[in-house]
Amino acid sequence: MKFGMFTATAAALAVTASAWAGTIHGKVSGAKGESVVYLQTNPAKSFPAPAQHAQMDQKNLMFVPHILVIQQGTTVVFRNSDAVLHNVYWPSINGNKKLGHNMGTWPQGGERSFTFRNPGVVPLYCYVHPDMSGYIIVSPTPYYAETDQAGNYTIKNVPNGTYTLIAWHEGKRPHSQSITVSGDATANVTVGK
Repeated sequence: MKFGMFTATAAALAVTASAWAGTIHGKVSGAKGESVVYLQTNPAKSFPAPAQHAQMDQKNLMFVPHILVIQQGTTVVFRNSDAVLHNVYWPSINGNKKLGHNMGTWPQGGERSFTFRNPGVVPLYCYVHPDMSGYIIVSPTPYYAETDQAGNYTIKNVPNGTYTLIAWHEGKRPHSQSITVSGDATANVTVGK
């Protein structure tokens, strides 16, 4: 009897909790290929950093993946899989040059890690191979998504509330807009030139 009552209570709590969260669907227009969409919230609100590390490889003289999306506080492991020396540096984070950093240069098989504590766009380069570039997008919340090739995206389990939605695409001006989540929501955006 007690077990049945516990199960019923747990099920009721699960239904109630899901009523406080929604899913955002939408489409990013104005650019071809993949874009990134993420939510900002009250700056005083913080989220626990993920325990799992993300990976950024240097392979075939490219950053792989070309665009990596992570939550603020995530540690990224940079690996060199090429049979040449590689370097990793970024001149700024979200345009703030004081947050620029040079990881140094290392040979094939080497790894270095860095924890990204500041949100924003991190443009990646290699001093050894100036034509190499990539991006890390650091979301201040765990609510982010990459679009498909057609620009469609879905962000699940977003707690009800008001957020700033940011849409980013390489080579385009980011777009931001306010969105209120109260259950499911739709947000279509267009990134600029």
